[in-house]
Amino acid sequence: MEELLRELVPQVVATLSRRYGQFDACEDATQEAVIAALGQWPVEGVPSRPRAWLLTVAHRQLIDQWRSDNRRRHREERATREERAADEAIAPPADEQPPDSDDTLSLVFMCCHPVLPPTAQVALTLRAVGGLTTKEIAAAFLVPEATMAKRITRAKHTIAAAQRTFELPPTEDLAVRVQAVLSVLYLIFNEGYTASSGPILHRIDLSTEAIRLTRLLARLLPTEGEVVGLLALMLLTDARRPARTGDNGELIPLEDQDRSRWDAAEIQEGLELLAKTLGRHPVGPYQLQAAIAAVHDEAPTAAATDWPQILALYETLEYVAPGPMVRLSRAVAVANVRGPRAGLALLGTLAGDDPARRSHRFDAVRGHLLELAGDREGARAAYLRAARSTASVPEQNYLHLRASKLATQ
Repeated sequence: MEELLRELVPQVVATLSRRYGQFDACEDATQEAVIAALGQWPVEGVPSRPRAWLLTVAHRQLIDQWRSDNRRRHREERATREERAADEAIAPPADEQPPDSDDTLSLVFMCCHPVLPPTAQVALTLRAVGGLTTKEIAAAFLVPEATMAKRITRAKHTIAAAQRTFELPPTEDLAVRVQAVLSVLYLIFNEGYTASSGPILHRIDLSTEAIRLTRLLARLLPTEGEVVGLLALMLLTDARRPARTGDNGELIPLEDQDRSRWDAAEIQEGLELLAKTLGRHPVGPYQLQAAIAAVHDEAPTAAATDWPQILALYETLEYVAPGPMVRLSRAVAVANVRGPRAGLALLGTLAGDDPARRSHRFDAVRGHLLELAGDREGARAAYLRAARSTASVPEQNYLHLRASKLATQ
């Protein structure tokens, strides 16, 4: 039932927002309808037309809200007229009027609008499109519920103040806006796959939700190669999750994972998606990252990994979408093909003020390469610096363990 509700929430919010144009009020009314469904459906059963049921309840919630607001008396007449035809016009049988995919897509684009900061885009997307409650989103990002509620409220007000209409972006802006949406979805997935802080490595609810939303986007934009590429990347990466932690939640690096625990079905689906998009659409960074993930997933053992192919893909990725984190990953590939000293030399080309140097991953990678090169003391110092720079407890424990092993050798 919860899966059904999460699928229907963006459809209901989108339909109401298109009709009334007040996104914040429509989103709140939809959440009230969801609460009502969670109370009634387990007792009375899921209605035959669940989307129509939610639309009707949300619509009536809007009417009640407007009637109780003295400052909006002029809207009562309009609301009353709409109420008479609610079941027919707003909530027709599902088999007579399927959900308008353009409405749902418009909702996704609005939640990821560039007038909002990335943190607000993530929160609003999870709330309006994902159907998560404010409490669930706050728990996922380890912030108080009140803080997340203010963040979402500010985002709604920003959208309203900017007078953003509920419509798809013009064709000439579509490609750029799609990239913004994909960036938000990838942020959500990454936070779920490797939590940036806290006692656990994974937040499965976030990574699962990111995959679900990306599936939705892939259905709405089937000709966008990067959308399909991102879905493939998520699946090929998430497939390794069962083997990434031990019995006590400790982090297990890729080379030490039990590959029999990887999700074969997710790998197969990811490979099929990648085969459908590569060579048929302009190659973008998500497709290239998915190809790299595929090489890892297809290797039966760590020793059998085709590192020359991975290096070639990273070189292409750096050409298509250069960035410090790409170079950091390429350094690992270089080390596996040409030796750790070559990888360290590439790391040395990162400028002192490069954002990658401020990430704990820089020192973690450097420690790994120094260890491979035989510099135990340098590696130990790098691991300890990395441990001090991350708020993730499993990563801290792993890095401290690596450092302690070097101290006893």
